[in-house]
Amino acid sequence: MVHHTMKISSTSAASASSSNRVMDRGRSALVRWTTALIVGSLAACTTVEVPPSAPAPGARPADGSLPPAIQQPASRWVPVRWSDLPGWGLDSLHEVWGAWVRGCEKPSPVQAPLCAELRPLIMAGTAEQQAWIESRFQPYRVVEPDGSAPQGLLTGYYEPVLEASRTTTFSHRVPVYAPPAGVRLGGNEPPWYTRQEIDTLPAAQAALRGRVIAWLSDPIDALVLQIQGSGRLNIKEPDGTVKQVRVAFAAHNGHPYQSVGKWLLDRREIREGNWEGIRAWAAQNPGRLNEMLWSNPRTVFFREVRLTELNARFGPAGAQGVPLTPGRSIAVDPQSIPYGTPVWLASKGVVFNQQRLVMAQDTGGAITGAVRADLFTGWGNWGDAPYQLASRLKQPLQMWVLWPR
Repeated sequence: MVHHTMKISSTSAASASSSNRVMDRGRSALVRWTTALIVGSLAACTTVEVPPSAPAPGARPADGSLPPAIQQPASRWVPVRWSDLPGWGLDSLHEVWGAWVRGCEKPSPVQAPLCAELRPLIMAGTAEQQAWIESRFQPYRVVEPDGSAPQGLLTGYYEPVLEASRTTTFSHRVPVYAPPAGVRLGGNEPPWYTRQEIDTLPAAQAALRGRVIAWLSDPIDALVLQIQGSGRLNIKEPDGTVKQVRVAFAAHNGHPYQSVGKWLLDRREIREGNWEGIRAWAAQNPGRLNEMLWSNPRTVFFREVRLTELNARFGPAGAQGVPLTPGRSIAVDPQSIPYGTPVWLASKGVVFNQQRLVMAQDTGGAITGAVRADLFTGWGNWGDAPYQLASRLKQPLQMWVLWPR
């Protein structure tokens, strides 16, 4: 699942440059976490250069000392002891075990050897699960590549549930497109038409003829769907029946993502960069709606995925290729943390005050940096709990990776 992060919930245009997927979340002043542990750990260890996607398992020193640090392109992993993880031992590990087991469907070479031991423990108690983790893994604090203390950021994203029609109607006139036939998108291919050109040029519209999956009633809903990268559509078929399908990210047109929330904030059109403010502005300025939408040249194309009773219980597939688990799957920068890595997350804020084990199973266009995570909160309609958490989550973050010994 490739998504973008809209940078909102900001009171000034200058602070709206960081993003999360639900909205243009402006970056508020972040609390810098204490650096004593980082400085002490760095002074006590050397650094080993290791390939970014699959660092070698860390060996347990015979004398009980900590292993060397591990260098990644976008971070450095500094070894610590289990007692250094805030809240370690208090998490309900059974909640994350299912997400971990699903990650074993497409494990990294380093994680794969442990999957045979991991699967039977899904029925074990928390104490047994914790003991196994401590015996098989070494915790590392994630810091900046130069070893400095990071200003981590935690945001959230969700899978919207939207009403749609299989055919265009008076009320449903906003298309959800599959990729244009015969056009190669992504990689080293040149960018295709911009969002404005797709809406206005006959050549672009001709290329997309017959590629509409469904029609939505609200262009803001369509934008939210594209930013999240996946969604569930309650589609009304021509015979009047309604069925729910998933639309998953398939490609984009190759243009850079630009936040409409930031565009509005920069022009002082809104004071708070949240979706409620964006929708209110759009309702008050219908003649300028396209101007706002076209400020983001990127368009996302989707593929329709049948929802079964089983896969409807989970989120869409993340970049690792396995279904996301609400509250236990995060998107990360893979240059900092490889997919499939268990991560101890600690964040304290107004809407989320947790220390818990999560799995790095996805990424996003705005998810870059050493200590940067997007928490998958679930799926729902506008105003449901998953949206409410995802739209408000923007707060300081600390992360520790658990790496096989």
